[in-house]
Order: sequence, then C-alpha cells, then structure tokens
Amino acid sequence: MESICESSFLIKIIFLFILQATLSFVLFASFQDRNNLVRETDPVHGNSTSESILKPEEPLLLILLWTWPFGYHFPLNQCPHPFDTPGCFFTDNRSLYSSADAVVFHHRDVCNSRKQLPQIPRPDKQYWIWFNLESPTHSPNLGFMDKLINLTMSYRADSDIWTTYGWLEKHDGVQNFTIPVKNKLVAWAISNWNPSSRRVQYYEELKKHIPIDRYGSNQKSLPGEKQTEVLSTYKFYLAFENSIHEDYITEKLWYNALVSGTVPVVIGPPRENYERFIPPDSFIHVDDFSTAKELATYLTDLDKDNKRYQQYFNWRSKYHPVGKTSYIMQYCKVCKALKDAPPYRTISSIAKWYK
Repeated sequence: MESICESSFLIKIIFLFILQATLSFVLFASFQDRNNLVRETDPVHGNSTSESILKPEEPLLLILLWTWPFGYHFPLNQCPHPFDTPGCFFTDNRSLYSSADAVVFHHRDVCNSRKQLPQIPRPDKQYWIWFNLESPTHSPNLGFMDKLINLTMSYRADSDIWTTYGWLEKHDGVQNFTIPVKNKLVAWAISNWNPSSRRVQYYEELKKHIPIDRYGSNQKSLPGEKQTEVLSTYKFYLAFENSIHEDYITEKLWYNALVSGTVPVVIGPPRENYERFIPPDSFIHVDDFSTAKELATYLTDLDKDNKRYQQYFNWRSKYHPVGKTSYIMQYCKVCKALKDAPPYRTISSIAKWYK
C-alpha cells in the first residue's frame, strides 16, 4: 500500500512540474511576438490584461515586479480607472526578466545587499524603476542605486512617477459639506513611539496645556474599521510626521485628518510645502506659533468660537480629499509613465536627489 501511495505522490509531483514548465514556456513564447498579443494570462495569479485591442504598431510592455512591497501581494493586471492604461502586462515571474521592458524595485526589499538585485546581465535599454514611499530617514543604503536607476517612483512631486499619499479632487460645481458632530477636542494616533523625535517632544509639551487623547500602543485602542468614525468626533488631529523632508506628507494628514473631517495640526515640511497640495486655510502648522503653549491657546480659542472654526472647512465646497491609496494604484501608474518616459537616461545618485 505504501509503495502505491508513494508512486501516486511522485506522479502528482511530476505532473505539477510539467504543468508549471509548460505554462512558463507558453508565456515566454508569447512575449516573443507581443505585438500580436491582445489578451494574456498571468501564470502566477491568473489575472488578465485589458480587453482593449492594441494598435498593430504599439508593443505590449512587460513590467516585472522584482519583489512585492514588504511582501504584500495584490492582484496584477486589474488596474482601476483612471490608472488602467492599456498596452502593459505586469508580472512577478523573474524568469521573464530578460524580456521585461521595465523592472520595479521596492527599495526597502532590496536595500540590504546588492545580491538582492538581478545578478544576470541587464538587457539593453531596460528601465529600472526605483519605488519608495519611505522618507530618506528610513531609507538605508541609497548608494546601492547609484548609476542603476532610470526612473524614480516616490511621494516626491518631482519624481518621474508621483505616488503621493493623497490629493484633492475638485467637485463638479459647488457642494455643501456637513462638518461631523464634534464632542471632543484633540486626538493623536501613533504606533512608532520615539522619545527623541521632534513630534513626541512637541506632544509632551503640548499636553501640558491642552487635553489630548492619544491612540496606539499602550494607549486608547483605535480599530482600523472604526478609525474615521472615531477621529471625526474630534475638532483637531495631530498630523505629526515621523521625519521632516520635502513633500513627505503622509496618510496622517490625508486619511487620518482630512478624510475623517477634522482639522489637521501638522508637524512636517514648511507651511509653503503643504500649501502646494492643500489650501492655506485647511490646516494649522505648529511653526506658526512660538511655543506649544501658544498653539494650545489658539486651539482652545477656536474651540470656543464656532464661526472661526468652521472657516477651516470652507475649501470643502470646491474640493474633497482622497486619502486611501493602494499599491495597486501606485504600480498601475508605471504603464503610462513608461509610454511617456523621457529619453533613456541613468540617474547618477538617488541619494543626492532624495536627501
């Protein structure tokens, strides 16, 4: 009986090996004649490209995800509108490396060693795309990328592919915004507690002068599905960034504060940097006050003056915030960027630009 089971098991293993090899061969062969490809199936995830038929002169661009960002998997080739640019095929199958038009490297997944990058010859004119949403403070070994990268993909507005944490969309016409009912004053949610950071030190001083409800580790619980509902009951939210860099304005502002319908009090880049993306009367910057006590007094006065407080929501008659982005959305931007890419060039130093 055992020999029969063992034989059956070996047959299954051989069958699966042959099936996988066949699928890989078929997919590889199909990319040798990509101009004629209208629809293909991802051998790993079973997802399909757009149904739109490519023009005969337009090649299908093959985009390889060298790693999944922080190991997080998501559906490929299912780009939502308006990021569903036709003419590209995404895969994580490294055996297609030599056929890829572009390879996307998520910095934090390849920054520990050069051996985490491809070790075989690079095809001529293949684009290497550097993807990173972390600030320079939390982006080690940037020098690994010197003279290797062709396109940048980050939160920086001057990136080749801008993958922002959020943005404002204009309404069709003027719309009324109802301010959520407020019965609490100031909230702050933090998971990375660093006593030496500016934001923690500022919080320690600010709480001496005004009550603050803190959520996170060893503090009040804030379940993800309840976050917007809970934070919307506060008049102010401390959107304090963990490091200060140009354009580094994260979900702390976009999602935690603006989407929740509360007024953000920010620590981050200078006010002028914020005003590139949001109206000047939509937020309060700590740099506008000489001391934390002065800021606390200002917030307390606003709490007592409803008319002045409501002025921080005037901009919402014209715009609404988008603060829930995804890796799917970010990666889907690569297709259009490749089609509109500038002449092929290599960036001499990612570190010099990013810092």
